[in-house]
Amino acid sequence: MNKRWSFSNIMLVLGLLFIYVPMLILVIYSFNGSKLVTVWGGWSVKWYVGLLDNTQLISAVFRSLEIAVYTAVSSVVLGTLAAFVLTRIPRFRGRTLFGGMVTAPLVMPEVITGLSLLLLFVAMAQMIGWPQERGIVTIWIAHTSFCSSYVAVVVSARLRELDLSIEEAAMDLGAKPWKVFLLITIPMIAPSLAAGGMMSFALSLDDLVLASFVSGPGSTTLPMEVFSAVRLGVKPEINAVASLILLTVSMFTFFAWYFTRQAEERRKRAIQEAMEANATDWQKNAPATA
Repeated sequence: MNKRWSFSNIMLVLGLLFIYVPMLILVIYSFNGSKLVTVWGGWSVKWYVGLLDNTQLISAVFRSLEIAVYTAVSSVVLGTLAAFVLTRIPRFRGRTLFGGMVTAPLVMPEVITGLSLLLLFVAMAQMIGWPQERGIVTIWIAHTSFCSSYVAVVVSARLRELDLSIEEAAMDLGAKPWKVFLLITIPMIAPSLAAGGMMSFALSLDDLVLASFVSGPGSTTLPMEVFSAVRLGVKPEINAVASLILLTVSMFTFFAWYFTRQAEERRKRAIQEAMEANATDWQKNAPATA
């Protein structure tokens, strides 16, 4: 068999088709001129134009994007700190419990997590008067508690691969630990931070269960809006807004991948130039030493 059509390549193509063909069909039917989603009525952009009048759906989109951005930032911060503790502090009292609590949301059913957070917010409102009502803040807290675990796992894997001699050399030269963390450790784990941020953004944008438990009046997210609309039948506007979300996420992922790749290439070039400079210096000094 031709190497181009080996078993692994065929499985790869079939897997990609399985994932992306439904998305392609969704985008095509977003240009369907018929009010019936399953009946093709010619090409039209009227459903995209009609989104401007659907203020409820547009508000849900921007609300979901806002929560997703907040969640990505807070999850990266908390997940990175948790990963740093787990990888750089080998022994402390309660380490096993702390590690289990960090990774627990990964295996915990979302229904249980959502119900527990709902009871927590209700109890806090009765005891301290906050939150007075559930909304964007409570959804953000719920998503952060869920997504931080993913960031912690991704960043922990990267931290375990780092060469500690670079950080130790910086501290031997007089750098403070916080300065080493900000100027040396953070740039070296930047790809994992970007990956964790994108994962948190996607998970928050996609979440339905947690948001259903901890949301309140006026804080409906896009998945909740789509789910409630689909129960009465899929509307063409849903296809249009879903296509726009796909475009936004794709562009965000592409730019994140591009800048991460550029940073990795610059790092490789810097290492190669440093090695070549060291080799040149060694060749110059070798005869003198002999």
